[in-house]
Amino acid sequence: MGARARRRAALGDRAPPGRVMPAPRPISILIAALGGQGGGVLTEWIAGAAAHAGLPAQATSIPGVAQRTGATTYYLEVYPEPIPAGGPEPVFSLYPTPGDVDVVMASELLEAGRTLETDYVSPERTTMIASTHRLFAIGEKSALGDGIFPRERVEEALGTLSKRLIAFDGLAAARAVGSEVNAVMLGALCATEILPLEASAFEAAIREGGVAVERNLAGFKAGMEIVASGGEATAAPAPARSWEQIKAERAHALGLRMGDFLALVRQAEEEFPAPLHRTLGEALARLIDYQDARYARGYLARVRAVLAADPDLRMTEIFARRLAVWMTYEDAIRVADLKTRRGRFERIRRDHGATNGQVVHVTDYLKPDLDEIYGILPAVVAAPIARLCERWWPERRPSLGQHVKTTAVSGFLRVWLLGRLRVMRPWSLRAQREFALIDRWQQGVLDSAALDLELAREVADIATVVRGYGDVRRRLARAFERFLDEILAPSVARGRETGQGYERARRIVRETKRQLLADEKGFEQALQETRA
Repeated sequence: MGARARRRAALGDRAPPGRVMPAPRPISILIAALGGQGGGVLTEWIAGAAAHAGLPAQATSIPGVAQRTGATTYYLEVYPEPIPAGGPEPVFSLYPTPGDVDVVMASELLEAGRTLETDYVSPERTTMIASTHRLFAIGEKSALGDGIFPRERVEEALGTLSKRLIAFDGLAAARAVGSEVNAVMLGALCATEILPLEASAFEAAIREGGVAVERNLAGFKAGMEIVASGGEATAAPAPARSWEQIKAERAHALGLRMGDFLALVRQAEEEFPAPLHRTLGEALARLIDYQDARYARGYLARVRAVLAADPDLRMTEIFARRLAVWMTYEDAIRVADLKTRRGRFERIRRDHGATNGQVVHVTDYLKPDLDEIYGILPAVVAAPIARLCERWWPERRPSLGQHVKTTAVSGFLRVWLLGRLRVMRPWSLRAQREFALIDRWQQGVLDSAALDLELAREVADIATVVRGYGDVRRRLARAFERFLDEILAPSVARGRETGQGYERARRIVRETKRQLLADEKGFEQALQETRA
């Protein structure tokens, strides 16, 4: 009885609800970025702009993977009014509350999707500012099949689940003015006018940072202009370019080998049907860049043989695409060549915002295994070494880890000279093994074409499973060889013997491809289903 009376008295001491002046709530901002994209700097700019305007603010970093391409998250709360002298300090939260965030800023499309998955975005409250460019996640890049998350699903969900969507290609906008994505995102935030801050407060915060001030101010202004011009939807895709435009671009990129490329393209355009010209042209550019014109002519000879057995070009189109990728397999020579190209060092400097006067050091972490080392040697020399190593280490050969500073003269020369060994590639053990399997696959396509064109298309397309680098590729190559012997040949033989056509064989080939792209160890399951 006494306790109940005390509770009533406490309630009675309060002012009636209608007489309480509602205090403004802080404006909450959640920043989802990738490591290396300046999410922390963006957070500091917003907090600094609030300080310039006399608004209390608090920022926290939520634990994540704060390294390049790792997911990082930052949370801010900004009180929308100055605190009068002697007035009580506002109470801020250290962490965001799902469904109760005013602004989400995502510096990459899939990072925007992550905030949807964790329920921070609300259709009643949240303004989403998202860059629509993609930097593929590890899971997307390591998938054997097409592991890229469908961007259409993310874009649709963003439009449905946010109160207001401001989406644009922040990376393209930043590159256009020589700035970074975080500066463009800051300008977009300012233009929304959600925070009671003038542009001058944000600009002052950028100047206080003292790093690449002019470039960051240019990016800030670009972000403001995007929102002011109504950039509140994903930018329309660029119009498709003609093959003539692309051909000129590929020729220019090949430098001194431009003449070889243009001559082979003219030959292909005279000899092959028009629907194949673009595919063959892209393949020729890739092959000449990888090896030389003679290598590219060998490619055309193989495509020519398949075209002779293909009345409607669909099989040839698939075969030409898969063959071009297979013939440009990644070996130690190719890796060395790519790592020492001028364009790579220019891109690294650009990505890190290095000016002309700044020195950038690049260290490459290389870990070739024995197969990759002796694979670039002539087959005559490497074959006995390979047999010995494969007997000693039947499952997996040892690797040799190296840290090579490719911006130093000695380190650069080591890797550059390795890249120049491509003149030895056609006679290497690796080439011998790759082309032995290519020969078997091509013969399988031709044999299938004589029986059933649809089956031949499936056989041509399954070559996409031979991919990857190092041990992963070797396992997939072995699985592909077993597919030819243990799945394709018996399936075709059964269709021939029963006289019921090759629908079952087509289905089995499709299912085997699906299993292998889902899991590199999926061959056994595909084999069991074939036998069943």
